[in-house]
Amino acid sequence: MIRKLLCAALAAASVTAAMAKDADSVKLVYDHALPNVPGKSLKAVLVEYGPGGTSPAHTHPSSAFIYATVLEGAIRSQVNGGPVKTYRAGESFSEFPGDHHAVSENASKTERARLLAVFVVDTNETNLTTYAK
Repeated sequence: MIRKLLCAALAAASVTAAMAKDADSVKLVYDHALPNVPGKSLKAVLVEYGPGGTSPAHTHPSSAFIYATVLEGAIRSQVNGGPVKTYRAGESFSEFPGDHHAVSENASKTERARLLAVFVVDTNETNLTTYAK
């Protein structure tokens, strides 16, 4: 049991460090294997941006489907070269396996913004974000 908890803590630290490049705060807040879908888990990440905060262009694991909902403020987002869209508190968007997230940022220079990103991803995946070079 202790070994399982230690592995989970190390995985959470790895995910958080990999995602926290420029966002003010990125925290893995939920990680649970799906009992009816062997090899898959739900992992939820809380992303908090200060005024003007941004994340670099990135992708997620090829096994990941992502549902994101804005909890506070407004988030500007662009996926796969599509239009830049602004999502406000209560609005949601999805990212599909292999999508390229070119823009992810706080739409405000004066207010903070928060979003919850929920991943359906391979259970053994610990790096949830890969930044473009």
